[in-house]
Amino acid sequence: MTRLADLAELVRAPAALSVPGDVVAGAAAAGALDRRTPGLAGASVLLYWAGMAANDWADRRLDAVERPERPIPSGRVRPAVALGLAAGLTAAGLAVATAAGGRRAASVALPLAATIWGYDLRAKDTAAGPAVMAACRGLDVLLGATGGRTARALPAALTVAAHTWTVTALSRREVTGAADRRLPGLTLAGTALIAVAAPGRPTVLSGAPSSTGGVKRGPFLRLGALVPAVLAAGYAVRYGRAQARVLADPSPARVRAAVGAGITGLPALQGALSARAGARLLGLAVAGAAPLGRRLARLVSPT
Repeated sequence: MTRLADLAELVRAPAALSVPGDVVAGAAAAGALDRRTPGLAGASVLLYWAGMAANDWADRRLDAVERPERPIPSGRVRPAVALGLAAGLTAAGLAVATAAGGRRAASVALPLAATIWGYDLRAKDTAAGPAVMAACRGLDVLLGATGGRTARALPAALTVAAHTWTVTALSRREVTGAADRRLPGLTLAGTALIAVAAPGRPTVLSGAPSSTGGVKRGPFLRLGALVPAVLAAGYAVRYGRAQARVLADPSPARVRAAVGAGITGLPALQGALSARAGARLLGLAVAGAAPLGRRLARLVSPT
């Protein structure tokens, strides 16, 4: 009989902490933070879990050789159960997205679900794999933006997509290691660029008008610049340090640790993007999922 703990491992349940921040960052950037946002975040989590279950179902034969401890090859979860769970979670995610955000949300959730399944079934082992996975995360950010001016969320979507590309590219070396150090060097450079770009120019939420009609650069404006910068720096240090270790020791264990750091560190980047859009307290709350995700990753691997 399949245990709940086995299903949680199948869908990488704790890694879902890295998902709601996509929707929050998109909603903040588009000016669409409202009662729809929690429902869209919930739909995003369901689609993420669906993708994880579909991934392991598609990889069941390869995992029997490379990762026999995973739920399906170990016999703890039957392939039919994994496939049924993936389909059910996909249907639930689409239903929740439509209920929360109507047709506009459905118009993004449907391509998002299709891209997730396309990655798992076809694109994962091709040269386009990292780009397709990056598109999944970019669409997830845009899902949160569907209640507002979606175009304003494109920079945030591209930032999260770029980060996802680095994690996905590294994940391809989890079993073999990164003997060619050009890849971790490239992803580390990308992480540095992302961290520099993420804070951007903060939204001014307060400040007294000056005699010339402008806004005084008071303490609130300085705080507005500080929060996203600190969160982006935290993201860069955590994820960048793990990649630097891969450069020093390109073993599979180091690569897996870097991939895990990229997954569990994503909320800090999402928090920086949310704070940049003016949602500073919410950005801090989103970033708070990062340390929690790291602790839960000790119980259930996010990779």
